Amino acid sequence: MAINVDKDKCIGCESCIAVCPTGALTMDAGKAIINQDSCVVCGACISECPVEAISKKEVTREVSNNEGSDIWVMVELEEGKPMGVSFELLSVAQELSKKANEKCCAVLIAGDAGSIPQELIAAGADKVYVVSGAEYADYNNELYTNAFCELANEYKPNAVLFGATVDGRDLAPRVAARLHTGLCADCTALDITDSKIVEWTRPALGGNILATIICDEHRPQMGSVRPKVFKGLEPDASRTGEVVNYQVKNAITPKVTIVKKENLTSGNGIKIEDAEVICCGGRGMGDLDKFKVLEELAALFENSAVAGSRAAVDESWISHVSQVGQSGKTVAPKVYFVLGVSGAIQHLAGMKDADVVIAINKDANAPIFSVAQYGIVGDANVILPKLIAKIKAYKEA
Repeated sequence: MAINVDKDKCIGCESCIAVCPTGALTMDAGKAIINQDSCVVCGACISECPVEAISKKEVTREVSNNEGSDIWVMVELEEGKPMGVSFELLSVAQELSKKANEKCCAVLIAGDAGSIPQELIAAGADKVYVVSGAEYADYNNELYTNAFCELANEYKPNAVLFGATVDGRDLAPRVAARLHTGLCADCTALDITDSKIVEWTRPALGGNILATIICDEHRPQMGSVRPKVFKGLEPDASRTGEVVNYQVKNAITPKVTIVKKENLTSGNGIKIEDAEVICCGGRGMGDLDKFKVLEELAALFENSAVAGSRAAVDESWISHVSQVGQSGKTVAPKVYFVLGVSGAIQHLAGMKDADVVIAINKDANAPIFSVAQYGIVGDANVILPKLIAKIKAYKEA
């Protein structure tokens, strides 16, 4: 919709200008004119006009780059190997591309591609675009943005999926701005219409609702998806696909140089999103010393990690990199111990896919018990040492 001014009817009374909240209306040669870029189509001017010279009208907007096709996945590497989220995105991208009768494509920017393109094809990619060179060995926002955007302008995708990781959240908005399109961040569900419009669903209003968002005016459609939301397909070595090796034509010299790299892991070197057993504590643990007892519990299991709720991070008991929840990370471990966490909807959004949830909380009505397979009502600081002792005794036996 847009606001239209009929200049033949306009008498230049300026009543509309007085009520416009955005200053979109001005006068020119005694007639009202409207700046469509500033107008929010609130309609205040319509009811104010004494001669009915202002009205709303339907506007058909052209889609830029509407010839775009295929669903792309930006592949992220860690220590030279694709991250799990890349395989998860290929799974959902393949599903979307089948509905749209398009191809599922992977974009790999790396120092050395090696056998990775074949891994991506086995995981669901129909085509792999490869940009390689020594300068791409480590993630660099400027270099990766330049390479990806040049590739996108050359082959014009319909939609692009990024992982909502540290690097993905850094790269995706810069690419969206460069390509003059929108970006829906932190999606938890995806679908596509018959007209090939991707429906991006994400938590909104503090996680109290799920909003479905579309980008029907620009291409490519873009969004980032949290890790562990989807499951990757079983690799199929018999799958075949096309590999396109692309050479960047307009190379740039980055302004930023990597000085130091640090792994974003928990205390034992395992990322919480990769752990099979997670011991998560909240404000109910009381203080830092009591919170650290969770490390003893985690040490009893292989491939385990300690995590915290938003409250624990705010108290500086644990770093943000180990936070579970809407403003932290999404996890799906085999076992999720959760102690002293009430279970607000924001936290549940980050751990709802855990296989087994074991909750300990003083409040018998805490929401966390609604998703727990096993629950104990009581003081976590009293029960935790007993639990650790029982597990140790069991292991020794």
